[in-house]
Amino acid sequence: MFPPPLAIPPQLAAPSLRALNFLAAHGALLVCALFLLAGSATAGDYGLHPDEPNQRQIARGNLDYILGRADTIATRFAIDRYYGAAFELPLLLAEQALGLEDYYYIHRLRLTLTHLFFILGGFFCYLLAYRLFGSRAIALLVLLFYLLHPRIYAHSFFNSKDPVFLSMFMIALYLLERAFRRDTPAAFVLLGVAVGLLTNLRIMGAMLILAVIAMRGLDLLYAQRGPERNGILLNGGLFLLAAGLTLYAVTPYAWSHPIEYLTAGSELTVNRAGGWWQLFQGQWFPADRLPPHYYATWFSITMPPPFLLLGGIGALAVAAAGLRHPGAALRNNRRRFQLLLLACFLLPPLAATLLSFNRYDDWRHLYFLYAPFVLLAAGGLHWLTTALFRRRPGPAGPYGLAGLGLGLILLQMTQLHPMQYAYFNFLVDRATPEYLRTQYDLDKYVLAPRAGLAALLERHPQETLTLRLRIEPRNLLKTLPPAARKRIVPPPPPSIYI
Repeated sequence: MFPPPLAIPPQLAAPSLRALNFLAAHGALLVCALFLLAGSATAGDYGLHPDEPNQRQIARGNLDYILGRADTIATRFAIDRYYGAAFELPLLLAEQALGLEDYYYIHRLRLTLTHLFFILGGFFCYLLAYRLFGSRAIALLVLLFYLLHPRIYAHSFFNSKDPVFLSMFMIALYLLERAFRRDTPAAFVLLGVAVGLLTNLRIMGAMLILAVIAMRGLDLLYAQRGPERNGILLNGGLFLLAAGLTLYAVTPYAWSHPIEYLTAGSELTVNRAGGWWQLFQGQWFPADRLPPHYYATWFSITMPPPFLLLGGIGALAVAAAGLRHPGAALRNNRRRFQLLLLACFLLPPLAATLLSFNRYDDWRHLYFLYAPFVLLAAGGLHWLTTALFRRRPGPAGPYGLAGLGLGLILLQMTQLHPMQYAYFNFLVDRATPEYLRTQYDLDKYVLAPRAGLAALLERHPQETLTLRLRIEPRNLLKTLPPAARKRIVPPPPPSIYI
């Protein structure tokens, strides 16, 4: 009555099985390679972040200081001397090594390398998720969660600060879990190097130094023998030494002003934008007087719904397990690490709000929170596919729904390209004309005109265009190919307003 099952010849079955095994083992590398190819092809579509020239100047100032060509680190603003150049210096050196002079090619190189580092952070996200939950399916989905956050994805090209710190934070979290799992001197030295680099990128990275000290303290508390205690102290001391030496080595300003650098945290977090005003929920607020729910609101309305749901489930699962068995959670490395993820996600925005730090530009200064949050989302997916249904492996339903959600997000990102940084989810009204524009900053960095100008040049391939803009056009023009720039007549100086 029914046709017989399809018989697959052995000569075809064996290669198919090998292909499936290859995809399972190397799926993350394939995903990262595809994103790298797509990113390299589209990097030139993104505009110039207003901070990019200043970031290059910070790198040049540090390089001149290192090579003895200057007595001080020359920057545009005095406060910029505190900013580390551990990422900006390699970008500058790559630009010089390739002999690039036209800014179009310099800008394209910076965008590509910054995005490459973002993808590297995603690969470490995959490794850590696989280590925590033992499922390649969950790890691959979480890798896609990491890479397909619309706003962060766009920032991973033109913003060489916040997504870079996020990626380095993810790498440091992976090495932290590895160090406590292996508990060897080499693992803690490597962790110290990573945390030193992280702290150079943003002083907020010092939170992981405090986390390691606290976790080593718990290890000492539960240690039974003298040799075990000595090993804990040794590895902890090596970590602190490696972190301190790395931070000192990659922070030239600390070479001559170590005390001033160590006390610069308050100036970097509090006084940076005291006079800036922010459009938030239809009202204008000074940066130091925003409502307490500023970060929570921005996080909620710009997070893709599947990620928001799974991250919330994962956070609740970790909190419930910690409250139910606090002693076991503090003794067990895996459970303790999950509690650390929850703390890294909750405490920084809470501290920024309670201490009245300046808040501006949506939640980009806290993009690093996405590292622990996406791993909590992995825990939420793991809970849905195991604990909820009480069988292993879990049913395909949660995986299918997660995959469907990712497909819809990818479709939205394609439609928004290259302005994914203006993504909002269903929690805000996206249908009423002009509503979003009157409620929130949509194009804080004035990147959209570049996409519009590129479209005009493509639509009129033989014509010369005359600009009439209410923005400074130099940053807009320098990101266009040299041939395209020749076809544009910039506005006369009196028409430039800012």
